[in-house]
Amino acid sequence: MIQDASSTLQSLLENELMSKILENSPIFFEKMVAKLLLAMGYGGSEKDILQNRGKSGDEGIDGIIKQDVLGLDKIYIQAKRWNGNVSRPEIQKFVGAVHGQNASRGIFITTSSFTSEAKEYAKNINSNIILIDGALLTSLMIKYNVGVQVKNIIEIKKIDIDFFEED
Repeated sequence: MIQDASSTLQSLLENELMSKILENSPIFFEKMVAKLLLAMGYGGSEKDILQNRGKSGDEGIDGIIKQDVLGLDKIYIQAKRWNGNVSRPEIQKFVGAVHGQNASRGIFITTSSFTSEAKEYAKNINSNIILIDGALLTSLMIKYNVGVQVKNIIEIKKIDIDFFEED
C-alpha cells in the first residue's frame, strides 16, 4: 500500500512540476536545465553551461556542460520548452550542430516528448545523443532535488529478529 501511495504521489508531483515549468519562460527553462545538470554532477557553472543562451546564431546549441567536474570532455545541450512532439528533423539539426563543434556528445531536453522516428534516429547514429523528454525531466528533477523539497520522511520499521534470539 505504501509503495502504491508513493507512486501516486510521485506521479502527482511530476505533473505539478511540469505545469510550473510550462508557466515560466523559455529562459527560466534553460536556467532550470542548467541547475539540474549541475545537480546531476556535471561540471561547470550555470553561466558556463548557458553561454549560448539568448545569442542569435547559436547554431542549435543552447549550452555546453563538462562531462565531469574536471572538464575532461564537453557535452552540448539543446533545451526546448515545447508542447508538441519533437520530430526527427529537430534531432537531425541538433546532431548537425554538435558535429559542427567537432563533437559527438549531446543532450536534447524537452518538456514534451519525442516521436518514435526521433528516438530511432538518435539511437542509430554514430554520435552519443541523449534524449530527455518531459516525463524523464521531471523524474530527474525529483531525484536530484531540483525545484522540489523534502516535506516529510516516514520511517517504516520491522521486527529485529536477531534481538529476540536467546543465547
